[in-house]
Amino acid sequence: MIYGYARVSTKEQDLDRQIIALREIVTDERNIITDKQSGATFDRSGYNLLVGTNKTAPMLREGDTLVILSLDRLGRDYAEIQRQWQHITQTLKANIRVLDMPVLNTTEDGKLESKLITDIVLQLLSFVAEKERKTTLERQRQGIEAMPYGNELTRDGRRKKVSKKTKKPVGRPQLAFPDGWKQCYCDWKDGKLTAKACMEQLDLKRSTFYKLAKIYAEKVSDSYVLLDEQG
Repeated sequence: MIYGYARVSTKEQDLDRQIIALREIVTDERNIITDKQSGATFDRSGYNLLVGTNKTAPMLREGDTLVILSLDRLGRDYAEIQRQWQHITQTLKANIRVLDMPVLNTTEDGKLESKLITDIVLQLLSFVAEKERKTTLERQRQGIEAMPYGNELTRDGRRKKVSKKTKKPVGRPQLAFPDGWKQCYCDWKDGKLTAKACMEQLDLKRSTFYKLAKIYAEKVSDSYVLLDEQG
């Protein structure tokens, strides 16, 4: 059997280009397995169908061939690419064919020299893929560090960075005060309600309740300081 595997990193991205290329080799389109998930992890539903898990048998059997358009469609983690390649070719005894890199084709691996070249190229390309991923993450980190702070707060009460391009805060959405927060908070501080009763009334988790309480207390404190400065 010949299987194809196509992957993109997000649900918004398109698989069409990969699928069109795979159709040239994989005659039964039902054997083209896809994922829309980051290449940083190999724990993906489609990929797990092909190679199996602790609870499921692999679709790939001895003598089968897995076709991918490029090595980075398999993944972007250098060490894990090596392990997965060995798992497919040595444990499952299936073949791998990378369309945009013909030398990575174990179906033609009849000679020792061919296997040696394949191993060297695989190590080089997977290293480059991992290096590229780490470089992208480092650039993202540096870009965020260079952003100015805005007025919106993070979930732990710190000010969020603001994108210079979009002028919008980056990161997770700001915690919002639920309806009835002020009255419930005041009753809690006055001893009329317990914290647990407030959490149940507002349908909040313990950690979220106390984060909101901290943010709200700081806002109230800032308001008093402002009123005092204005006389």
